[in-house]
Amino acid sequence: MAAAVTLTDVVLRDGLQDEPVVVPVPDRVAVARALAEAGVPCIEAASFVDPARVPQMAGAEELVAALPTTPGVRHSGIALNARGARRAIRSGLQEVTLVVSAGQGHSRANAGRDTAAALAGFEGLAAAHPSITFTAGVATAFVCPFDGPVPPERLQGIARSCADLGVERINLADTLGTATPEHVTESLEAVRAVLPATELALHLHDAHGQALRTVDRALALGVTRFDSALGGYGGCPFAPGAHGNLATEGLVAHLHARGVRTGIDVEHLSRAASLVREVIAAAPACPR
Repeated sequence: MAAAVTLTDVVLRDGLQDEPVVVPVPDRVAVARALAEAGVPCIEAASFVDPARVPQMAGAEELVAALPTTPGVRHSGIALNARGARRAIRSGLQEVTLVVSAGQGHSRANAGRDTAAALAGFEGLAAAHPSITFTAGVATAFVCPFDGPVPPERLQGIARSCADLGVERINLADTLGTATPEHVTESLEAVRAVLPATELALHLHDAHGQALRTVDRALALGVTRFDSALGGYGGCPFAPGAHGNLATEGLVAHLHARGVRTGIDVEHLSRAASLVREVIAAAPACPR
């Protein structure tokens, strides 16, 4: 089992995007600061999408400009197309996740195009911006709400195409939270078979309390990077039935109990989780 892992907290992006409120930028900055104080090394802070479609993500540039600079803490953002990626780069972020969907139905609902077109839209970005770290995020990597289970061989092909974009890491997402540990394991092994030198990460939602078992299986396969969200918040506005993320505090406790190092202070993390609940409770409702 791995001796240490790197966690990315995604509450400011995935955690907030499905809430019926818009958390003000200063409150999001306060959450980012609390995460950094807890020792969370990677924070996914924003999604560079049309705020008319996802009003919870409005103010992405303002947020990035106000993020605290903390030694050892890295901030990132996601984009569904080249326009969003360029916004993220102009904002000053040094890491951008290019998101595609393994499920065709989810790709059309989430990005407004099929998977092949979404991939093609990102071509040339890495070459044009060599100072930026690009990663790939594969949504609905295991189960699509519209198309059902994603065969591992389909995921293999999408992962190859992501690698061809010049990304440094591929993050496979169980967007619904319903994939079994066995399915995730099979898919991880399939992708690793064709991309043995590419780092793989997991982004887990948790519908049936199975996500921690999936973590254990992934650790046994050598995966050392995971996404999670404070409080277990999260979901996808364009994936019917999506459940909340694996909670960061639960994942950290699980890993620490197994002797796996995270570098995260559980007491500070608990305070950060309380802050998230407070700012969500106080936030104004989303515009209709």
